[in-house]
Amino acid sequence: MGNKIHFNFMIITVSLLIIILSFSLISQDLKENSELDEKVKRFLNDHQYQWRDLNIPTSDGQLLYDLIIENNYKRALEIGTSTGHSTIWIAWALSKTGGKLITIEIDERRHNEALGHFKEAGLADYIDARLADAHELVPKLEGPFDFVFSDADKEWYTNYFKSIAPKLTVGGCYATHNVSAGRFGRAMGSENANYYNYVNGLPNFESTLDGRGSGMLISFKKSDK
Repeated sequence: MGNKIHFNFMIITVSLLIIILSFSLISQDLKENSELDEKVKRFLNDHQYQWRDLNIPTSDGQLLYDLIIENNYKRALEIGTSTGHSTIWIAWALSKTGGKLITIEIDERRHNEALGHFKEAGLADYIDARLADAHELVPKLEGPFDFVFSDADKEWYTNYFKSIAPKLTVGGCYATHNVSAGRFGRAMGSENANYYNYVNGLPNFESTLDGRGSGMLISFKKSDK
């Protein structure tokens, strides 16, 4: 019995060391830029009550940031820029992982306003902002991507997913905004039950619904098929 307890203790200890080492390697790989961090924080603080016009809440921005940092993602795509709140959070995280973001917006006014925000926040170098119809552009993107945030026209969610999922790397994450499983969903989520059911039924994706903000379906790609 004593040997068994000792063996189990060693297994637990080794497992903890592996977890700690993994986080340590990720943190060592992150690029530190305190000047940029302060500039982004100041920007977000100055604009915290100004994000309307289809932008996400701060809690969802923090969620996107955390997903990228924790998984060390580098090749990101955003479908639906609006005026750039979500883009700022994603690009801020990518500035630490050494990545870059392609973001797509169809409305010229919102696109131009977002460009000003990216420059003011000091993140323009990490963002490839495109004024385009995502219906046409998304299928043409080559990829690969390891992180995708979808927040455009809800009735096209499944089409966007089908276009990009094959270009998402194994281990990559596809996050979709304003999604719920049904009536209990928030914002515009209830109309996306079909999308939720489709993605949740895919055997090569593992999906969870985060309801802390406006409803975020987080789908990790486990395999190509």
